[in-house]
Parts: sequence; C-alpha cells; structure tokens
Amino acid sequence: MTPFAAFLECGMVTTDTRNIIPGSVFFALKGTNFNGNDFALEALTQGARYAVVDETMDQDIRIIQVSDVLEALQSCAKSWRNHLNIPVFGLTGSNGKTTNKELMHAVLSTKYKTHATFGNLNNHVGVPLTILSMSKDTEIAIIEMGANHQLEIALLAGISQPTIGYITNYGKAHMEGFGGLEGIIKGKSELYDFAFEHQTQVMVNFDDSLQSEKTKDHNRFGFGHSKGGVTWKSTSDNEFASIQLETKGNSTSIKSQLSGHFNESNLAAAATLGLHFDVPLKDIKTALEAYVPLMNRVEWRKTQYNAVLMDAYNANPTSMSLSIQNFGKWHTSGLMILGDMYELGKASKVEHEAIVREVISLDMAQNCILIGEHFYDCDFEGLKFKTTKHLIDFWQKKGAPRDASILLKGSRGIALERLLPHL
Repeated sequence: MTPFAAFLECGMVTTDTRNIIPGSVFFALKGTNFNGNDFALEALTQGARYAVVDETMDQDIRIIQVSDVLEALQSCAKSWRNHLNIPVFGLTGSNGKTTNKELMHAVLSTKYKTHATFGNLNNHVGVPLTILSMSKDTEIAIIEMGANHQLEIALLAGISQPTIGYITNYGKAHMEGFGGLEGIIKGKSELYDFAFEHQTQVMVNFDDSLQSEKTKDHNRFGFGHSKGGVTWKSTSDNEFASIQLETKGNSTSIKSQLSGHFNESNLAAAATLGLHFDVPLKDIKTALEAYVPLMNRVEWRKTQYNAVLMDAYNANPTSMSLSIQNFGKWHTSGLMILGDMYELGKASKVEHEAIVREVISLDMAQNCILIGEHFYDCDFEGLKFKTTKHLIDFWQKKGAPRDASILLKGSRGIALERLLPHL
C-alpha cells in the first residue's frame, strides 16, 4: 500500500491526533518540538484508517512505512493534483496574496466549484494539505504560495503544478531569509521559471514594469491602466477601493468594501481572472462588491468604544507604508498603533526608522503609538512601548482611547489583537 493508494481509498488526510478525522490517512510529520511517529498508533486508535510513518513501528497492516513522511505527503498531493487534471491558479508575492486569493475565489465561485487555500496554509505543509482537501468534483483550484527563502516557490509550484501563475508584487517581505530585495525578486520569480519551463500561462499586472519585462516573451494575459485585455482606473472617493473596469467594449464600476487604495489593483486582478474563465462581468461586480475582508486583514471592526481597522496579520515595510498612507489620508484625527516588522534581517533598523519618518511626514506623530523592540529603539517623541502588554498596562492606568478610528498594523508576533478587549 502506497500513501497515494491509501488516500484514494480514504479521501481524507490528517496530521494532528487532536483532530483525527475517522477513516482518514494520518501523516506522522515531524517538527522542532514534536515527532508524529510517536502518535501514529494513537491516531489509528482514534479512528485513522492508515498511518504513514518514517520510523520503525510494531507490525500493523495499517502502518505505511516510507523514508520521509513530509516528502510522502508532498508526493501524494502532487499525484492527486495531476489525477484531477483541472486548471490550477498559483499565486505568490510579497503583499496581498491572501486578499487576492479570497477575491478570486469569490469571483470564480459564481460559476465553478472552486477550491482555494484555507486561511494561510501556504507553505511546504499547507500547500499539500490544501491540494489533498480538494474534492473529486472541484473544477478550479486557487493555490496560495508563501515563501521566506530561495527555492521554496519552486518546490510549491512543483507540487501544485499551476496552469496559470501570478505574482502580486515584489516587496520588502522576508528580507532576512531571501537576502535582500534582489533575493526576493529571484525567489518569487521561481513561479515564472516554472511557467516558462512547463509552457503554461502567467497573469501579469502590466503596470509593474519589472514583471512586464520578465514575461514579455511568454504566454500571458493581464491588466493595467492602459495595457492588457482588461484596463482600469481608480474611482475611489473615500478610503474604500473603487475602480472603473474596461474590457472588450464593456465597462463597469466596482465599489468594494476593502479599505486602502492599494486594493484597487487587487480588484482588477480578480476581475481579470474571472473574465479569463468567462465569468459574466455582472457576476464579477456582484462578487467583488459583496466581499467583506476577514482574518485581521484590512478588516474594520466596531468595538464597544471605537472603530478599529485590523490589519495585524502580517507586516513588512511595503505594506506598512501603504497602510499608514491610506489611514493618514482619510483619518487625520485617528490613532495609528504600529507594531514591529519581523524577518527584515540587517535592514531592520533602517526600515523601522523609515516608517517613523513617514509617520512624522504625515503629521501623525502625536496620533501614533509604536510597539516592539525595533520601533522602541527609533528616535520618536510620541508614545512607544517594548511589548503589547506594556501598552495594555499603560491603558489600565491612564485609560484607553474612546470614540476613535484606530489602525492596528504590525507583524503577527506582536499580537496586536490582544488590544481589542481594551478598545
């Protein structure tokens, strides 16, 4: 019995004995602080039909021995993806991956049975699990690929075998692992390398001159202000992204519920993909206008005392700058609470200081609170704290803001969501 044969029999996989699905295949993955092999027999006791392991076990016909469980999981996912033989849209980029994925899922789901990456399962484990959770009747898949070092996108593309690839942008994210901006461009472009080698398509934002140049001799389609099968212009007259879309003589306006003009190109991307798959323009408009952001990504929340813009799932210099520019433009009397940006390596000090200078240039210094060791070391005359808890302690003594519009933006590790109960 091979892992893939077991999967075909069961149709489900699991990797955590705390959430065993009866009749599933358990893959005994290893981590820094755990060894799934130690729980294989427990998984079978709890209802798993098979257990895939890479250490010697007591003989049991339900145990499938392999040389490496992670590689077996990835191979199983690739086999299932090829077995389904459906269009797969693979996307990566420094910013906006999840928002793009959710918008595209909303659009394509109006016509097709569409499967998309759940949450942020976009790494070497998450991508295989996403693929293996696709049902037999899936018609189109959207696979989000995240990376923080070279060759990771190449691995994920090899597993998911995208028929269309899209890079949202090249930004200053995970600079430490990639070795700077040039390393980021090289690493993210591994998705293009896969497309070129396998002669598949790419979707391109033609307003990005670098991406336009990289794909000029390839099978591509895309969008832009003046170039591409879909053209668009900004019509935003408040903080929420709105665009006017033009394609093949047809025009429509899209007024979204996404805060931030940086989301305008994301709307155009989702519409372009929908049109590529013959989704009617009216259905694209309806889907994009109905989409409400979740998962702490530009998500407005009404708390007991304030209106809070949660954008605290992740942060890097590019996304941080865009967020504070948009918030500073539309909420001049609002409060920005900014947390450290992680994984910047040697550029960390320079990038945090640049954000502080931008806050000052927007005349928002007195309306800004900084949190984290990196921001704490910056020259800033406003309030700053080393941890989120230190700010909570301050508020418990001095009182938290009331009747304010508040932006929470920072890397996940800062845990800015812990501030919500006090707001």
